[in-house]
Amino acid sequence: MKTIKYTIPLLFIGISLLTSKCNIQSKAILEAEEVEVIPDTIVEMRDDQIRLAGIEFGSIEMKSIGSELKVNGVISVAPQNLATVSIPLGGFVRSTTLLPGDEVRKGQVLAMIENQEFIDLQREYLEARNKLAFAKAEYDRHSDLYKEDVYSEQNIQEVTVEYKNLVALVKSLEQKLLMIGIDPVQLNEGNIRSSVNLVSPINGYIKTANVNLGKSFSPSDVLFEIVNCDKLLLELTLFEKDAELAAPGQKIRFFVNNGTNQHEAEIIQTGKSVSDDKTIKVFATVNCKCKNVLPGMYVNASIESSNNIVPSLPSEAIVSFDDKDYIFIFDKNKEEDGQPFTEYRIVEVKRGNVSSGYTEVTCDKKIDIKSAKVVVKGAYNLLSAKKNAGEMAC
Repeated sequence: MKTIKYTIPLLFIGISLLTSKCNIQSKAILEAEEVEVIPDTIVEMRDDQIRLAGIEFGSIEMKSIGSELKVNGVISVAPQNLATVSIPLGGFVRSTTLLPGDEVRKGQVLAMIENQEFIDLQREYLEARNKLAFAKAEYDRHSDLYKEDVYSEQNIQEVTVEYKNLVALVKSLEQKLLMIGIDPVQLNEGNIRSSVNLVSPINGYIKTANVNLGKSFSPSDVLFEIVNCDKLLLELTLFEKDAELAAPGQKIRFFVNNGTNQHEAEIIQTGKSVSDDKTIKVFATVNCKCKNVLPGMYVNASIESSNNIVPSLPSEAIVSFDDKDYIFIFDKNKEEDGQPFTEYRIVEVKRGNVSSGYTEVTCDKKIDIKSAKVVVKGAYNLLSAKKNAGEMAC
């Protein structure tokens, strides 16, 4: 009987320890169940964080977006808007005041040129003109006498040849005078001069000025280059394989010197031959007067081709990470400890063509593109929040 008395208390102690251990394990399990595990594809934010991040929703829209061809080129001008100025007889620069960049008008004096040959040419013209007046009188007189059978046919032929030769000489000297800027009608024995005014043939700006006082130059030397920037052209280079993607009437968007200001142009002509490097030239007119766009500048351009109706989003709604593209879609609203939260789901997409700030997107077929609420503003803030919370594993 004495042995049984010690056994019963020990039994109660064992049962008590076992019950206590089970309670501790149950409590641990319950606490573990209360810890929420956020999937890698979810980002959650409080209301105050949403306002700070500037989150705005939109939807995937069906838009007409054309495919684009990226090309390079330069700004140029049509031949009629670029003038190279020289003077046929050469000479010396007597005076000039113009510098590169100065604006000039058609007919404006660029420089005063002096040359001894100008004097000789004017003298020759006046002498030939005086001889022509005498020859004309002789021709008229001999013609009348020939009609009266006073002169022979040979005599009248000799007079006619001399008269016509002088007519040709006077006409050729007139054209030479006009080429150097002297009006033969106004020229007489009392106003022969040694210098002439070199004038601008077009409106525009001085591109180059290869002159200074007293400088000697030959007829082939270029004194000024003038460019009219009112009507600029794009001269683009396309590879042979892309030739069929460009045609007159297509729109072009281009940027100068990697700038952010977008300019527009329209194709007017495509090359009809392929060069040795297997490229063709495409020419387009700039639609408006663009500030700080000058001939000779390099451009990056996009040629818009055929348009397709495709699912599209504002370009800023798409973010990139590790060479992949993503969008954020509203998943659900919830509440934790009396505080509201919103969950956003990360969805991988494929970018397509871009047009007017919208980008074509292709996403998982499980996504209902008609009803999905997509984050169109603040997507980069959501991406940063996800990266800060933990490494993305989408």
